[in-house]
Amino acid sequence: MRKHIVAGNWKMNNTFEEADELISNIVDALEEKELDRNTQVIICPPFPYLEMATDYSKDSYFLVGAQDVSTEDKGAYTGEVSAAMLKSIELEYCIVGHSERRQYHNESNAMVAKKVDQLLKNEIRPIVCCGERLEEREADKQFEVVKQQIEEGLFHLTAEQFKELVIAYEPVWAIGTGKTATPEQAQEIHAFIRNLIAEKYGKEVAEEISILYGGSCKPSNAKEIFSKTDVDGGLIGGACLKAEDFIAIAFSF
Repeated sequence: MRKHIVAGNWKMNNTFEEADELISNIVDALEEKELDRNTQVIICPPFPYLEMATDYSKDSYFLVGAQDVSTEDKGAYTGEVSAAMLKSIELEYCIVGHSERRQYHNESNAMVAKKVDQLLKNEIRPIVCCGERLEEREADKQFEVVKQQIEEGLFHLTAEQFKELVIAYEPVWAIGTGKTATPEQAQEIHAFIRNLIAEKYGKEVAEEISILYGGSCKPSNAKEIFSKTDVDGGLIGGACLKAEDFIAIAFSF
């Protein structure tokens, strides 16, 4: 059975005190009732709070991920954080290829591929984002865009390496806009991604990969979206900044 995953991407939000309070509230909420054994909760706070989050995680049922990683091992790259650094504080996951990194930092599929390689080399599981912009959806190019992102960013991997990935489909037009892909739209492209993986690596590998939905997912729509066959959870943005909403989504399976 594929893992159900709810990952919270905090983006650039919260002071240290606010981060501490949010994580503490998540810990308390997870202690109140038992999470399904097949559901994994991950939080991805900004870099300064990662070590604090990992300290909390040692006594709670969640894992910690970073929001990005460098393409390089080490060296004169001011402001960058390497995969080895993330591994040294026991991180298990890292987001790569988020639409905001692609849009604001001009990240290419080739850069995503290098970041994935860095993470796998350091035994950190990449959460790899893909998805189309509004104009691409309106031009009916969503399948073409996602196919290119996955092929150029991931298809250099071996089957065994690919099994370590989590894929997050994020319709860019639904991030922070209040718009949400319908459950049927989400299922359609999640199934497309799984079939694409199956064509390259075989059905067995494709069936092992958790594919998350990432576009204005909230407590009111999570259950319906997660009920679809090929939707295995969510990469949560705004709703993860409130412990009550984030945990409600985690219990939506």
